[in-house]
Amino acid sequence: MRPLIVFLLAGLLSAADEWPQFRGNPQLTGVASTAVPSILKLLWTYEAGDSIESSAAIVGGTVYVGVQSADLLAIDLETGRLRWKYRAKNGIGESSPAVHDGVVYIGDLAGLLHAVRAADGKALWTFKTEGEIKSSPVVAGNRVLIGSYDGKLYCLSARDGKLLWKFTTSNYVHATPVISGGIVYLAGCDEVFRGIRIADGKEVLEFSSGGYTGASPALLGQRAYFGTFNNEVLGVELHGKRIVWRYEHSERHFPFYSSAAAAADRIVVGGRDKFIHCLNAKTGKAIWTFATGARVDSSPAIAGDRVYVGSNDGRFYVLDLATGRKVWAFEAGSPLSASPAIAAGRVVIGSQDGRLYCFG
Repeated sequence: MRPLIVFLLAGLLSAADEWPQFRGNPQLTGVASTAVPSILKLLWTYEAGDSIESSAAIVGGTVYVGVQSADLLAIDLETGRLRWKYRAKNGIGESSPAVHDGVVYIGDLAGLLHAVRAADGKALWTFKTEGEIKSSPVVAGNRVLIGSYDGKLYCLSARDGKLLWKFTTSNYVHATPVISGGIVYLAGCDEVFRGIRIADGKEVLEFSSGGYTGASPALLGQRAYFGTFNNEVLGVELHGKRIVWRYEHSERHFPFYSSAAAAADRIVVGGRDKFIHCLNAKTGKAIWTFATGARVDSSPAIAGDRVYVGSNDGRFYVLDLATGRKVWAFEAGSPLSASPAIAAGRVVIGSQDGRLYCFG
């Protein structure tokens, strides 16, 4: 067994075989702790009735996902049957659910953060921001963090939604915040990378990233990795408060909207250049690229030695992590800008025509 596979299967990122939030864990690495069948089959499809740009969460045998129609759905992972439906105030865009201690948190395009009981979809509380929410919530202990297009990062009480603090940036907060060591890190649309103390909202790190950033950073060790609209992927050293490398394709200069997956020595990210890029985490040098038929806004997920990712060309791809070779592809027929969720040996992803697919 190759060393990379051993590292991933060691369960360093999550003891539970679940995918409770966007990118799978508070470090937003996009790495699953489950084994996925070497040959995938379509197990079920759920017709949600409207575009799915939200990326699913999987907890306790239930899939939770938001829909443009304003519905938060809870679907049985085994059968694909609807368990319950909760109606938000407005459409749910890219905000993806976070599930913690029996509560589902998700934002909508009216600027409301919703807390819903996971067991039955009962509303618990809402919190109103002053702009639409496309950021996904993350939970740190008894606190929920969420960004808004009003330019603020909010920290709320997970129990009742009470505002604990808010931090104001100079542009939209689109990206999902990443958490490590009591600090929340944020790549901003104001071209600034920040570290903010969760306890009191005090800024402890701040420097220019040099580009408008819609992608969420992935944290691996003491480095963060994210792409920008300046056509670059950055490797950032947190302790040194500096950019240690910049990657830009030598010929194709397009923005990176997809959030990176980070595992061992590899960073995998989709580009609006229609390519999936695999980079060396230490140096930022390209290891391989894989061409799709359209831009890749879907954020890749990694399980074992394979990469799982959607493309706006309407296909869901499975690639070999070591070489970038295509192992398998599924023709969905509609853009897949949502990101895969992987748990219990299954892969779940939604499409813009309103279908939610489960593979295993």
